[in-house]
Amino acid sequence: MASTSSLALSQALLARAISHHGSDQRGSLPAFTGLKSTGSRASVSSRRRIAQSMNKNRSLRPLVRAAAVETVEPTTDSSIVDKSVNSIRFLAIDAVEKAKSGHPGLPMGCAPMAHILYDEVMRYNPKNPYWFNRDRFVLSAGHGCMLLYALLHLAGYDSVQEEDLKQFRQWGSKTPGHPENFETPGIEVTTGPLGQGIANAVGLALAEKHLAARFNKPDAEVVDHYTYAILGDGCQMEGISNEACSLAGHWGLGKLIAFYDDNHISIDGDTEIAFTENVDQRFEALGWHVIWVKNGNTGYDEIRAAIKEAKAVTDKPTLIKVTTTIGYGSPNKANSYSVHGAALGEKEVEATRNNLGWPYEPFQVPDDVKSHWSRHTPEGATLESDWSAKFAAYEKKYPEDAAELKSIITGELPAGWEKALPTYTPESPGDATRNLSQQCLNALAKVVPGFLGGSADLASSNMTLLKAFGDFQKATPEERNLRFGVREHGMGAISNGIALHSPGLIPYCATFFVFTDYMRGAMRISALSEAGVIYVMTHDSIGLGEDGPTHQPIEHIASFRAMPNTLMFRPADGNETAGAYKIAVTKRKTPSILALSRQKLPQLPGTSIEGVEKGGYTISDDSSGNKPDVILIGTGSELEIAAQAAEVLRKEGKTVRVVSFVCWELFDEQSDEYKESVLPSDVSARVSIEAASTFGWGKIVGGKGKSIGINSFGASAPAPILYKEFGITVEAVVDAAKSFF
Repeated sequence: MASTSSLALSQALLARAISHHGSDQRGSLPAFTGLKSTGSRASVSSRRRIAQSMNKNRSLRPLVRAAAVETVEPTTDSSIVDKSVNSIRFLAIDAVEKAKSGHPGLPMGCAPMAHILYDEVMRYNPKNPYWFNRDRFVLSAGHGCMLLYALLHLAGYDSVQEEDLKQFRQWGSKTPGHPENFETPGIEVTTGPLGQGIANAVGLALAEKHLAARFNKPDAEVVDHYTYAILGDGCQMEGISNEACSLAGHWGLGKLIAFYDDNHISIDGDTEIAFTENVDQRFEALGWHVIWVKNGNTGYDEIRAAIKEAKAVTDKPTLIKVTTTIGYGSPNKANSYSVHGAALGEKEVEATRNNLGWPYEPFQVPDDVKSHWSRHTPEGATLESDWSAKFAAYEKKYPEDAAELKSIITGELPAGWEKALPTYTPESPGDATRNLSQQCLNALAKVVPGFLGGSADLASSNMTLLKAFGDFQKATPEERNLRFGVREHGMGAISNGIALHSPGLIPYCATFFVFTDYMRGAMRISALSEAGVIYVMTHDSIGLGEDGPTHQPIEHIASFRAMPNTLMFRPADGNETAGAYKIAVTKRKTPSILALSRQKLPQLPGTSIEGVEKGGYTISDDSSGNKPDVILIGTGSELEIAAQAAEVLRKEGKTVRVVSFVCWELFDEQSDEYKESVLPSDVSARVSIEAASTFGWGKIVGGKGKSIGINSFGASAPAPILYKEFGITVEAVVDAAKSFF
């Protein structure tokens, strides 16, 4: 048993936290000094003041309901719950201690709520982490990942064995320093950058609501699962969480339940120094149901009651604020920043073992705890088997709907889907590639069941509306146009959640290309977590004209070409736009970015959907023997300029090859033989043209080549004037080419 005096401290600290967060006047409380807690030596007068403060401030929160503990009966013997919770704590403590690196404080504080979720509430199959109708869990506070690894280990997931826990944060392990869905089966999304996870959870919950509305029948409910998340103060401070949670409230995502780990500690100390807003009232204003669990350390029934209440609220998401003590059980480091991001240290680990009455060796899970958790393997198998039988009956009764849902579940695209993409000839009318993109989007939505998406309040300018469908809203969740409002960062992260919900869900999202600056964090997580989101980015250059340099991307293309596992497309016309979409739809583990023009462009001779698949390909060439006098290379709107310059040079007797470099990353994947056929190593006379930064083009044109671009910010003027003033012209290409002769 834990010592009474030491545990009294943790309860006193909890009382302080309740007082601290329960008041609308948090700024009037003394700031936390950042010093370690004083253990059992805390004075009686100090505890009395804490208790008095708690009683004084408790009445100041009339809007937020505390969990109704009297209505819930415990589902498990309390002694095994205590033991199980401490197993989670000490697996985290031991792993961090062995690695000499990590974040033990969150797992120690969140163990009770996490235990109840994984052991008593969530529906999952440990032996099939990808069962479609499982409940999803997101640890938005990803630094506390040992909490999640401990849960997966106890629940029987093959991906996290005892040896994996011992290899925490080591090279090649299944237990990296933050949760990574591509490394560890059982991890739904990659988290770590704070706020991304809760936004991903909104996307997961959106996907469930959408699919349930589309496919469930009065006599057959085949889509029915919850999304749970744990987020901390850091997530709450990041703006992305507010963007995403605003949308969650607007959309009425009733099966999203988020636990707010309210421990009032961040890396710099007490959150009093920078974070004093009333989170409860903010979430109520966002349209969430809010519950407050005042004792997150030992109040198991309060947590159970809160979850029960949250599930009863079906028309809005729920935030359960759980007041906890970070590093609970540590006599000298609990409730301090020192337990947030560093190992406890050998002496403090021993003191914590003594404090919590834990006689077991490092990484040892008591036999009765193992036995208790072992039931999840057969129970999970039964859950999946029952669902499979239900789906089989659904398939017989509703074969067409079942075929669509199966496509979404498996990611297997309908046969011949790519034939729906439009094709163009040089005689087809010229158009802006943003308009040509809209034709592709609408064609794809008719044949790809999981295709959905929207824009950050720019649908009429990005040209992203699906004309055959209405808007996904609270009352119409079966529709496929997503209205994100002016929330680019939240939009990207929500799209990641949609993409990672099911292999056949293919989300796209859109804004002006320059505003990727607002969503780059989410786009990087797309690439890292292998979420095949399609980013439709219009107004791709100075060609947008009068809006000026605030809206004209310059360095953006180069920056995304530098991002791993990202396809950066800049199509020149209709065929290349269709080709980009064909690749983007099939690349389910790689995000694609399409940079699209505002200005009208011609349909060029020689472009093709098939050529785009190679990344770089020849659109015209009058040379022989793979030895042109010069190679002109362009992308997007500047491919036309390269083609026109080639005609000028050919009239002067030069042999010229024109190459479209629509996607560098795809070209890099081609064989050496193919690359040599496009860019022969013997031809050093190469000129590139792109209305963007020239950074990186040296890789393509070589040491003797010339790159025409823009290495300054743009300006406000009509597009033709800008192209002339910045030297993005046929004449500039011709002059550069002639410098080789």
